[in-house]
Amino acid sequence: MTTHVQLVHDYPFPARDVWRVATDLDHLKTVTEGLLAFRNLPHGEIHQGQEMRVEVSLFGRLPYQPYEMKVVEFDDANMAFTSEEKGAGVKTWRHSLSVATTPTGSRLTERIEIDGGLLTPLFAAWARYMYRQRHPRRLRILETSVSRRNG
Repeated sequence: MTTHVQLVHDYPFPARDVWRVATDLDHLKTVTEGLLAFRNLPHGEIHQGQEMRVEVSLFGRLPYQPYEMKVVEFDDANMAFTSEEKGAGVKTWRHSLSVATTPTGSRLTERIEIDGGLLTPLFAAWARYMYRQRHPRRLRILETSVSRRNG
């Protein structure tokens, strides 16, 4: 059983800045803090073909579970990537992210294709919640980095 989740968030910041935050694994830890905890997550920007074998814990309180992520598409010029992920009960978690310029800043669009067997509806609800929580956290990162740059 596969389902799709899509979220769209607008940012009053240049698309390139939003892209840098969205593709930085150190920021991934920040935007998921309290929701997910990672072990063995590398640092820095993701890249084409990157394979990561990590462990994740829901809320940082449940037991850590093996989780695999592979960046199957990475287009820096067009600010888009796709990762294929699995583990922690999920058969398939295909995450596509793109950033585009808008008249007021930028728009980040995320599409997630999820197959978690009978638990797919639960995983989809989790995805909607978790990715919504990332938006205000990214805003804070962007506000901080812009004020530091201007500062």
